[in-house]
Amino acid sequence: MPLRIDESQNVISRRLFLAGVSAMTLSACSTTRGPRPNVIQVDEPWATYYSAVYTEPFPIDGVDLRRIPQQFWRQEVPFDGDYAPGTIVINTTDKFLYLVHPGGSATRYGVGVGREEGLNFRGNAVIGRKAAWPRWTPTANMIRTQPDRYGPVAGGMEGGPTNPLGARALYLYRNGVDTHFRLHGTVEPWFIGTNVSSGCIRLINQDIIDLYNRVPVGTRVVVMS
Repeated sequence: MPLRIDESQNVISRRLFLAGVSAMTLSACSTTRGPRPNVIQVDEPWATYYSAVYTEPFPIDGVDLRRIPQQFWRQEVPFDGDYAPGTIVINTTDKFLYLVHPGGSATRYGVGVGREEGLNFRGNAVIGRKAAWPRWTPTANMIRTQPDRYGPVAGGMEGGPTNPLGARALYLYRNGVDTHFRLHGTVEPWFIGTNVSSGCIRLINQDIIDLYNRVPVGTRVVVMS
């Protein structure tokens, strides 16, 4: 059944400014982390959504929202679609991911999708596994087509602030088999809303953490274009 989204909303212009924050040098043995630069202050609720995070194993910088169009910021929107509450619905054309709520509403997140339409996953899946600060291994095809870039990490990369999967990953399974497509964070949030990935769905790190905390293993995922 086609997805029908009511996009009629009054968009209030938001003033955006950069809050200067001094960076502190962190000791390797320190258990506390000081502020990091590039924390962007905006009106609520986005000031809370996209501020820096220091409660994770690795610090997450605040997001420079000047580089991401406002329609791709996390927000509650009307939703008219024949999907049960709790379903994740992804529209790869519009670059939106919806977490469906009861009563005709959804939380909408901006996403980055495959560089080419043919790279994108389509259809139904379920979240078969969840991981915080996941390990990443490039696929054989990535290593074959871009050996200079991916050859040095062919054996995999542990989770951390430079890992391409970001702070969280949700693994899509179909009929009990890993599809090798994921919903995951990113080290390049300024590419949200664009065709940039090798087929997986990217979210801002703060957004994938929010989604990860809301959905259990077994959640239905529908991907359409």
